[in-house]
Amino acid sequence: MNIREAGLIVTLSLGILVAPLLTHAQQKGKMYRIGFLGNSTAALEANLVGPFREGLRDLGYEEGQNVVIEYRWAEGKYERLPILIAELIARKVDVIVTAGTPGTQAVKKATTSVPLVMVAVGDPVGTGIVASLNRPGGNITGLTSISPELEGKRLELLREVIPKLSHVAILWNPVNAYHVIEMKEAQSAASTLRMRVLSLAVGTPEELDGAFAAIDRERVGALLVLADRMFLHHRTRIMNFAAQHRLPGVYAYRELVEAGGLMSFGPSYAGMHRRAATYVDKILKGISPADLPVERPATFELVINLKAAKALGLMIPPSVLSRATEVIQ
Repeated sequence: MNIREAGLIVTLSLGILVAPLLTHAQQKGKMYRIGFLGNSTAALEANLVGPFREGLRDLGYEEGQNVVIEYRWAEGKYERLPILIAELIARKVDVIVTAGTPGTQAVKKATTSVPLVMVAVGDPVGTGIVASLNRPGGNITGLTSISPELEGKRLELLREVIPKLSHVAILWNPVNAYHVIEMKEAQSAASTLRMRVLSLAVGTPEELDGAFAAIDRERVGALLVLADRMFLHHRTRIMNFAAQHRLPGVYAYRELVEAGGLMSFGPSYAGMHRRAATYVDKILKGISPADLPVERPATFELVINLKAAKALGLMIPPSVLSRATEVIQ
């Protein structure tokens, strides 16, 4: 081996050793851009944004240092979603994060190239968002809130607390594709429990007053509100009506219980937003969303408001209280 050949080998060897370090340095110095598409407002979704940001920090992402989060808020108006999504795409975000079926479907319609991490989507396969949970395909993956017979379990909770309950009103959003599936499940469960259902389709905030009038007219015994960000956004309005009419209810979101509702049962939405950071991290590191399985909810929360129960003149059975993950006094 001559001196020239030896020098070439040393140069190549050093190149092999240094290349990964350079790549790491380049990755470390890169400023990632995440688009966060909120269905409500920054104030009303702070309890979801907080866990997401914490999840990112745990994975080494610091806002202003190696990541920028572009926030866009629909303020409870789904018709604004296409404009907000277009803004995020124009900002050249590396990945979009959004919660719920309507927001996810709007992103799917707008782009097939920008990766999307969905959170708390009811039935992403049944609504055509992904091909399957194990291999979603396309540019979308994330977390589903799907759980067999969830609406039935909520109705059973109402029956345990109000044994003579025979008539329940259900608020649902026809714009939310998953609600069509959920309503079929709810109707079936109600039939098994020998309950009559007052089905109230509310597609816009303006339709809430008509739903309230129907509830008042029909004199139902309880209220079930399905998971939808419009209802979450207008929770104070819904809870004020329920309180004024002494109407017990079970809700998908704990926030409605914190606003004065009786009880909620469902997956931990804050926990799912924290988990969403893990998906973002994997996508930013080069893994395709198509190859990341959709995750099912790991934990469910039963939150009970004893102050609301007292105001309604209800005694929560010990069998229900013992299952509560949180009790609001």
